[in-house]
Amino acid sequence: MTSLGSPLAAYLLVAALLFAIGLAGALTRRNAILVLIGIELMLNAANLNFIAFWRYGPRPEALTGMMFAIFSIAVAAAEAAVGLGLVISIHRHTQTTDLDQINRMKGEGLIEPAVSFTPQLAASPIAGYCG
Repeated sequence: MTSLGSPLAAYLLVAALLFAIGLAGALTRRNAILVLIGIELMLNAANLNFIAFWRYGPRPEALTGMMFAIFSIAVAAAEAAVGLGLVISIHRHTQTTDLDQINRMKGEGLIEPAVSFTPQLAASPIAGYCG
């Protein structure tokens, strides 16, 4: 027996601390990879809650907490793959992973027409035939 009263309370305290560390890391870091690590810590805290409530719940033989945790791990793996792919793609274009220096999502300089749609008859090859 722990000083917190039950083993469930100890697991929940550890999960809360892990979630708080992940949240602080995701909100205060400027490096995109460290933000992804903070999000992974928060997902692991949720997994710890799933397992703790499953183990100390009324029916631990049902394996519901285990199924939720495995599903959450699969979602975390997909999130890490997509997130890391986005970070690598952004790094190739901006040469940085600092979130303050990346301004591509703000709309600055994104709309550059590839073709001018204003009619210019003088530059047209058929300009001599029009008139």
